[in-house]
Amino acid sequence: MLRPVTRIQSLERELHLRQLQVQRLLQITQAINNNVAAEDLFDMYRVFLRKELRLRRMALFVRNSANDNNWIVASEIGLDSIPLPELDLGKELARFKRPGLIDEPADSFFANFVHVVPVLHKERPIAYILIGDFEEEEDQFERVQIITTITNVIAVAIENKRLFRRQIEQERLEADMDLGAKVQKMLIPEHFPWKDAYEISTIYQPKLGVGGDYIDYKEFDDGKLVFCIGDFTGKGVSAALLMANFQANFHTLIQKRTNLYDFVQEINKAVYRITQGERFVTFFVAEYDINTHQLSYVNAGHPPSILVYDGGIKLLSEGTLVLGSIDELPMLEVGTVDLPQQALILTYTDGLTDLQNPAGENFDEEILYDFVRGKHGRSAKSFNDSLLAKINDFRQHTEIPDDLTILTCKIFEQTEEHT
Repeated sequence: MLRPVTRIQSLERELHLRQLQVQRLLQITQAINNNVAAEDLFDMYRVFLRKELRLRRMALFVRNSANDNNWIVASEIGLDSIPLPELDLGKELARFKRPGLIDEPADSFFANFVHVVPVLHKERPIAYILIGDFEEEEDQFERVQIITTITNVIAVAIENKRLFRRQIEQERLEADMDLGAKVQKMLIPEHFPWKDAYEISTIYQPKLGVGGDYIDYKEFDDGKLVFCIGDFTGKGVSAALLMANFQANFHTLIQKRTNLYDFVQEINKAVYRITQGERFVTFFVAEYDINTHQLSYVNAGHPPSILVYDGGIKLLSEGTLVLGSIDELPMLEVGTVDLPQQALILTYTDGLTDLQNPAGENFDEEILYDFVRGKHGRSAKSFNDSLLAKINDFRQHTEIPDDLTILTCKIFEQTEEHT
């Protein structure tokens, strides 16, 4: 039994420790409410443990804000002579399920400490405090309890900051995607032509609500139709803004009524002026003349479009490099095809052939070529409806890996009255 004077001294020390705990909790709470930076909170924490609780060694591990699977030392005392182990800290720390004494082999990093306290937030570990010895032997249990309380307060506050930042970033991303989707919606035509001589039908499914695929067309009074498809690098607002600039240039330059060779050279220069070679677009553009029944086209690094006719299929691959990678295209060929009475031109982005089924097999070009053969007599919409059914049957419930965009142009017989 303690002598009265010793008992009084013990009570005084305990009271002093509790007063320290209350004072520091108030300071830390005020700092948290004042939105003090995490580094400053950890500094307050370290000073309190070292100077007022007389702790000789400790290590506070928290999750890396940039990577949930990585753990970093947020605050430490006395680790100068103790190198961090080259092991999976997350896996090693996860072994400590509850507060307690550390019983590890002498050569273990954890053997340098006496106590471990996991900090949980919604049953998920967000921090671990490894506690070594104290300069004073008295009241060690009370000191560990105080450290546990303050560590929980700081760790939860830091975790909430981290989750709040992540939420803000997510909201910014969603706002970016929403703005990009609105911009892109204005760039993609709502309606495509369906006339006696030709019909255009499209399939447009951006992966994230806003993508980098572009489709457009332009009709002229002299009986010519220009249609195109493109795939821009990047996503979100940046891709949408580049697409907006591209669309403006497309309509301005195509109105000049130059040949396709000059048109592609000029639009390439326009893209390069904006991107300086850091971004580019694959592009396919075609011009159909209903009077001569001739199709001219340029393929700029895009998946070859497919001409489907009574005799089979023909790949429209003549053209040049992707647009925007260099300021002057070194080579450019304009392809020319005399169309049969009925034909169908299928253009698409690589999101189509990147599709996979549950077995991991791609919807490759051979599958596509087999599908299109013999379908030259169908309308563009009927063809696209059938192709979309084929796609959905192939991939079943697997996600689309990229934007899926298809533009199909049907060329009708000149005397045909279609409904």
